Amino acid sequence: MHARIHNFNPGPAALPLPVLEEIQSSFLNFSGSGMSITEVSHRSKWFDAVIEDAIARTRRLLGIDQRFKVLFLQGGASMQFAMAPMNFAAAGQTVDYINTGTWSTKAIKEAEIQGKTVNVAASSEDRNFAYIPRELDLTPDAAYVHITSNNTIKGTQWAAFPDTAGVPLIADMSSDIMSRPFDAAPFGLIYAGAQKNIGPSGVCMVIVRDDLLARSPADIPTMLNYNTYADKNSMYNTPPCFAIYVVQLVLKWLEETVGGLAQMDALNRRKAGLIYDLVEQSEFYRGTADADSRSLMNVTFRLPSEDLEQRFVAQALENGLGGLKGHRSVGGCRASIYNASEMAAVEALVDYMRTFEQRNG
Repeated sequence: MHARIHNFNPGPAALPLPVLEEIQSSFLNFSGSGMSITEVSHRSKWFDAVIEDAIARTRRLLGIDQRFKVLFLQGGASMQFAMAPMNFAAAGQTVDYINTGTWSTKAIKEAEIQGKTVNVAASSEDRNFAYIPRELDLTPDAAYVHITSNNTIKGTQWAAFPDTAGVPLIADMSSDIMSRPFDAAPFGLIYAGAQKNIGPSGVCMVIVRDDLLARSPADIPTMLNYNTYADKNSMYNTPPCFAIYVVQLVLKWLEETVGGLAQMDALNRRKAGLIYDLVEQSEFYRGTADADSRSLMNVTFRLPSEDLEQRFVAQALENGLGGLKGHRSVGGCRASIYNASEMAAVEALVDYMRTFEQRNG
């Protein structure tokens, strides 16, 4: 096997090595079928076992009851930006959005395209999305309140979710799903493109509550109606079988190897703490997010100059540390330390950061 680097890519991102090894070992003959997982029918007993196990593990890890359906859709989170208002906001109803950056902005745009009455209940745009807003101007009878739980680009994250006084919360959790325990009861819809924290690209996990499913109008396109997938257990058409299989293995790893979301949360806090502590103690590195809004998944920081940032990223790769370039829209540097990023990878990054500062500070 060729040497593997420490992968800090923001998505598609690192997967747990035991998951990759299990995929490798069973790829040609999955579960005794004599076929690859990419060849078995989605109507077969083999794939039925995969999707049912993925659903069961999702329920156990998040502690959700039978009011919630666990679905697997294509189109990523970007498709959900359009599907949520299409399904859950009736004519004349206001939808509340809290704008914390690029992905929230895109979600707002999709609701506006459909002519929905959008109330931006709060925004951190005034300071380039460096913080999570605390003062919210919520609509009491809104159809829902939409948030992006973690901002991969700006490096901010909701530490505690807003109290919406009974209005259903909708959350894009693409980059921090399964990273920590939380109370799912206030959420009407949770969606997450898998490629950041729970699997490969190609599938979006959707968790939707029954009372919101009942809102979906019958006159929207079949493939954009959540009930289409809920009624057929995500198999109205051929789902992305391989991607769902990998998600199932990641959930198995989370549950059986890590020990659950409380243990995952503790590990994620230790990993992020190592980097943030170094940044706080340094006059060379500068964090871009407010301390009380910092993400445990995406650590964003700047160096004294863009030239140094380019050298930092290039030399990091030479030292086996990949994916540290900041998003093209903001520049700088970013370490995406999702669930599958091991402590050893973070320790290697911190050692490299110290050495680079000593040589260039």
